Amino acid sequence: MTPAARVQAAIELLDTVIMAAQGKGPPADRLIVDYFRQRRYAGSKDRRAVRELVYRAIRVCGPVPSSGRAAMIALGAEDEAILQLFDGSPHGPAPLASGEVGAPPGLAPQWLVEALAGSGIAGEEAAALLDRAPLDLRINTLKAGRESIDLPEHGEPLVAPNALRFPAGTSVDQWPAYREGLVEIQDHGSQLACMAVEARPGETVIDLCAGAGGKTLAMAAAMQNRGTLIASDTDRARLANLAPRAERAGAGMIETLLLNPGREMESLERFAGAADAVLVDAPCSGTGTWRRNPEARWRLDPAQLARFSDTQDRLLGLAARLVRPGGRIVYVTCSLLDIEGADRIAHFLAGNPEWRADPPDLPLGRTRGSGVRLTPFHDQTDGFFIARAALPC
Repeated sequence: MTPAARVQAAIELLDTVIMAAQGKGPPADRLIVDYFRQRRYAGSKDRRAVRELVYRAIRVCGPVPSSGRAAMIALGAEDEAILQLFDGSPHGPAPLASGEVGAPPGLAPQWLVEALAGSGIAGEEAAALLDRAPLDLRINTLKAGRESIDLPEHGEPLVAPNALRFPAGTSVDQWPAYREGLVEIQDHGSQLACMAVEARPGETVIDLCAGAGGKTLAMAAAMQNRGTLIASDTDRARLANLAPRAERAGAGMIETLLLNPGREMESLERFAGAADAVLVDAPCSGTGTWRRNPEARWRLDPAQLARFSDTQDRLLGLAARLVRPGGRIVYVTCSLLDIEGADRIAHFLAGNPEWRADPPDLPLGRTRGSGVRLTPFHDQTDGFFIARAALPC
């Protein structure tokens, strides 16, 4: 592909990303994979260059662009070399029309910029949300140790005891250590959230919104494969991904439990009042993950945000029914909005006076309400809010 053809391919991909964002369709990374699956002629360098153009353009645009072309022109305003490729050459973009301008730049749609600022995320804090994230690994202590593991590349040790950091794009999935389950890809902030659970061998721990099980696997290692660890979720497809991951990791203690949305307690009734700890890694806006999924800021609207907060309240109430006296709830969202973080745990504590705040003692993060907040700017992690509540005996 010529440089101009790469720009045109990125424009076409951006059109599909914009449509998907508006219609709550597939994420950008999946759309990029599908696009090149149908274009086998594109080599690895072409695919890498087009992908880079797509994500650079997404990061530049604040509100949802009107088109992929407008998004690429906005990127061209920062990189003149891109605009020079709008030359009408074969397979390239048509020349710029008189008065044609790019999409508005910025952090996000204005309502969301204001919501973040109201939650203390502005200036450098806000700008860091669109940086490119590194790649973090968790050493699986069921099979290896950070000091003894032999990896093809040297990673930077982080403050979480089993965390190593590598440059973005490191092909970890090609390493024998990954295929053999010695390491898992997991953001440093996510590892710290698992530390807040303090899951111990022999305990009964429930991961209420387990998804594909990244945090479940970390807790299985912390529990040394001893005890009861339930990975539950309402999403059958995501939960199904956990079984092969657990087998690879040697985490044989995990029991998966598919829940019926709105009727979760029917499947969890045997654990009522019995769990030592419940992790509520609640569905949220994902504002803390924009470094990895920058188009996510185009998918969110105020009504959806309100629905997320309602779901978070309901899940905290459900978790409270599962914990025994002396047990704990750990509430986690990968959001930096107070409406999904500090406000939710405050609402829970106000409505459940028998519970008390028990903020986790983590090596990174700063106090936010009754919890701890991690941000890309201050902590070089994804953005997380992490809180813990205890039920006294």
